[in-house]
Amino acid sequence: MNYQVTFAHEASNHLAAIRDYIAVAADPVTAERYVDAIIDHCLDLEMFPHRGARRDDLRPGLRTVNFRKRVTIAFAVDDVANRVTILGVFYGGLDIDTAFAPDGV
Repeated sequence: MNYQVTFAHEASNHLAAIRDYIAVAADPVTAERYVDAIIDHCLDLEMFPHRGARRDDLRPGLRTVNFRKRVTIAFAVDDVANRVTILGVFYGGLDIDTAFAPDGV
């Protein structure tokens, strides 16, 4: 059974920031293609949602996969609703551990 892949608001913001960064560093066409490839990689989770590494140390049920050695995609799988929620897209040196640390740590 296929899962529905959705993007949390924060993940959408991350994708927009990546697009903006690459558009300045390279060009808008390259930026659009790169972000589209990230999105396609995320959408592939509909068929195999449980791949990647479990990161229960950061948040129960959190999983991560990498994309082209520069991006870490954080997501959660809801087996009851058959849904994968993309929670964050971390480019380059952005720290996923800090992003998912409990408040006050």
